Amino acid sequence: MAHRIPAWLRVAVAMFAVGWGANQFAAMLQVYRDEDGASTEAVTALFGAYALGLIPALLVVAPISDRIGRRKVMRPVLVLSTLATVILLVAGDDLVLLLAGRLLAGVASGAAFAPGTAWIKELSTDRPAGSGARRATLALSAGFGSGPLVAGVLAQWAPAPTVLPYVPHLLLMVAVLAVSWSAPEPSISRSGDEDRRRSEVWTAIRSRPFALGVLFTAPWVFGAASTSFATVPTFVEIDVAPIAVIGSLAGLTLWTGVAVQPLGRRLRDPRLIVVTGLLAAAAGLLVGLAMAETGAAWLVVPGAVLLGTAYGLVLVGGLTTVESLAHPDDLGTLNAVFYSLTYLGFAAPLLSILALKVLSPDGLMLVGVGVIVLTIPAVLASRVRPADVRAGALPSARQDG
Repeated sequence: MAHRIPAWLRVAVAMFAVGWGANQFAAMLQVYRDEDGASTEAVTALFGAYALGLIPALLVVAPISDRIGRRKVMRPVLVLSTLATVILLVAGDDLVLLLAGRLLAGVASGAAFAPGTAWIKELSTDRPAGSGARRATLALSAGFGSGPLVAGVLAQWAPAPTVLPYVPHLLLMVAVLAVSWSAPEPSISRSGDEDRRRSEVWTAIRSRPFALGVLFTAPWVFGAASTSFATVPTFVEIDVAPIAVIGSLAGLTLWTGVAVQPLGRRLRDPRLIVVTGLLAAAAGLLVGLAMAETGAAWLVVPGAVLLGTAYGLVLVGGLTTVESLAHPDDLGTLNAVFYSLTYLGFAAPLLSILALKVLSPDGLMLVGVGVIVLTIPAVLASRVRPADVRAGALPSARQDG
């Protein structure tokens, strides 16, 4: 029956499931504070620790997938994602086990996202340029948004709030393993010349579109998203169902990232996609400033929509740029570099806690807006110039995507 599902969709549901497992913890922050008495700093550190497992896995596994293929990498990743959730489920209030579960979830995510994105692109060659990036973004965003939404509802109203919220992901993984295990992999000529491959990746990273359009904007992907549900809500008191509210905010933020995909498609130019996302992030931070000044808790909703728009557009704009720069047999590696930059944004909540020791909430939001204002001109200047191609900064083979 699985063979009747489009090949790219079989990979996309795997990425959806890993994304669910990665972000379900976002709804649990309040649970561990309330149920187990963990400090805000400890819980926020657990949330961010995910990136400590993810970034090394991204940089190590993606080049391996470029050499041996995507399926050989993704199969053990699905098992790892399942195991990470099992550890979180049995951890209770044990911070060491929770840390182990988060780190393992990060390793699974890092090992999945870049190869999975490349795999979907390779299965989308019959579609217009950029379709692979948009499909991968949709799958990831849907998983990221669904995990905390479901976990938050269960943690708020179901018994055993540190156990039952993790059960849906385990059930999901059973179905996904059946669908995705034997997903087809197209035949791609993969070079064994490691020196050439490293040179190609480094050339792409040094290119004008990457250096100006991706390097400084990628952290805003998860910086905007995590600020929406981990930082901004702390500016006000949420008195009604706070756990479900936080989970719903995470879901709203990330599902907004899904909903804005058609806008990215219409904008076409990756620079315009990213700039529009950055402007949405600035607007979301200004809403956070207004919330800090007025104490109006309802502002968390428009703030989440704006920051979710930023998340979705900056993500798809960056992936589209990477897809246009990468040679087919180093796409996984270049995706890994991009995702590593995006996941630096998971440090935003912890950095915010530290910054709030010396800044007011409105001062923190204004600093973020200022950084965005300084970044936009660089993005607009990241257009590929003919001189770049002639000088070898962007090989003509990469122009074809």
